[in-house]
Amino acid sequence: MSPAGAVRRWPSRAVRRALVILGIALVVYGAIAYLLLPSFWRHYEHQKKLDGLPMVTVTAQGIPADPINVGLVGSSSDVLCAMREAGWIPADPITLRSSLEISSSVLLDRPYPGAPVSPLYYDGRREELAFEKPVGNSADKRHHIRLWMVLKDGEENRPVWLGAVTFDRGVGFSHYTGAVTHHIAPDIDAERQLIEANLQSAGMIEARYTVAGVGPTLRGRNGEGDLYYTDGEVWMLRLVEGCIKRSDPPVVLSGPAANELKDAIWKNIADLYRRSQQ
Repeated sequence: MSPAGAVRRWPSRAVRRALVILGIALVVYGAIAYLLLPSFWRHYEHQKKLDGLPMVTVTAQGIPADPINVGLVGSSSDVLCAMREAGWIPADPITLRSSLEISSSVLLDRPYPGAPVSPLYYDGRREELAFEKPVGNSADKRHHIRLWMVLKDGEENRPVWLGAVTFDRGVGFSHYTGAVTHHIAPDIDAERQLIEANLQSAGMIEARYTVAGVGPTLRGRNGEGDLYYTDGEVWMLRLVEGCIKRSDPPVVLSGPAANELKDAIWKNIADLYRRSQQ
């Protein structure tokens, strides 16, 4: 029972209306996606060997972690060059010294642009490459990506890397284990868009296309229990070879028409969801 005289505050009319519209949109979207057009979720026409591969990373404890949301096509040297030109910094390995340095960075608000990232695993392997882009003075906020080579020879006869790119919004305690960790921002599609924009501005992308990832998700949780939402697509970025900068915009390869329809519907749902969280 509420205290005498207390006034119950109801959501504003605009918020209630947005929630109703979101609910209706989710019902319609679910009917289309799961009942009428289930083939939406799987498309690998531009990189067929990715069909059947897992699209979620896991923690050392085997907990599903960050979803795969970006891919790079190119050799190790192509990846290293492209990320450098785009302004992303390689993450230091985890050592006693780097652990002390990142703790000092967070506690004392001191810069550490190459701060290490906690390990995640894909197909039993921890990330082979990791990069970050600091935000602010310390290592508590940063954009970062982990990468695994999954194919030595893809459709373009070049290596294929899959990655998980997210934004660390601050340090706290894991919702699952209680350990001190970074918490990610929920809009992981925004991070995918950022890294593509950075690489494109640097002239490092020849072409872009998509393959199926985890599928549209509004209430996903990573290995620390942080919520995320995504359209579930993996943006594949074919890098330039030999670090030769490209002056023209990358070629965008289209996917199945049905999948493009699904993405258009998802965009409206995601916009409504963002507004409902504000």
